Amino acid sequence: MRLVDCRECPLRQRKIFTPFTEEELTYMQRFKVGEMTLDAGRTFLQEGSSSPQLFTVLSGMGIRYKLLENGARQVVNFLLPGDFAGLQAAIMGEMKHSAEATTEVHLCVFDRAELWNLFRRHPLRAYDLTWLAAMEEHYLGEAVVSIGQRDARQRVAWSLLKLFQRLRAVGMGVRNIVPLPYRQQDLADALGLSLVHTNKTLARLRSEGLASWAEGKLRIDDPSRLATVAVMDLEAPEQRPLI
Repeated sequence: MRLVDCRECPLRQRKIFTPFTEEELTYMQRFKVGEMTLDAGRTFLQEGSSSPQLFTVLSGMGIRYKLLENGARQVVNFLLPGDFAGLQAAIMGEMKHSAEATTEVHLCVFDRAELWNLFRRHPLRAYDLTWLAAMEEHYLGEAVVSIGQRDARQRVAWSLLKLFQRLRAVGMGVRNIVPLPYRQQDLADALGLSLVHTNKTLARLRSEGLASWAEGKLRIDDPSRLATVAVMDLEAPEQRPLI
């Protein structure tokens, strides 16, 4: 399979991603060492490992998660096209969570050893890594607020709306429908809810005409109504860097 040239990257066409200069494109093409396609269910970053590679999700969807010693799982967040993964191992020496493909996932692969050259040669693009790390912290802060202060209906509404907006921003939506191939258990593990409670909450939102998630597709006809339920402002996703 022919590798995707960075100049032809389909993600670069999306307004949610900041543009590259010609010099940055040339360097990123050298920084990229290959691509990898994984079947659904495959783990590509393992908690406690020191991965020599960094990844950008080119297509497909996945999850980041942590496992407790008793087998309980906490989904940290959801991996969508354009997301960057593996930075923890580059900075901290090992991964503090795992990453798994939910669907078939196509990854751009970068050599971790070249990371410091990125900082030296392209400080503005390297700053983007700092931005991504800060945004990750911001998202985790929002998730903590949801788990600590939102009730189940509000939590589920918040999570579905966030996913809906991000997926539409990367072109994975047709009008009011986006693909959402996760399991209800994944959502439950992300929001600190039981599977039964999550199922009942989803059924309630569906009966109220607020959100319908079935057969791997999420439909939201009126995002502003769902935002009111989620106790959040309805804002478009921020423009973000693409590595």
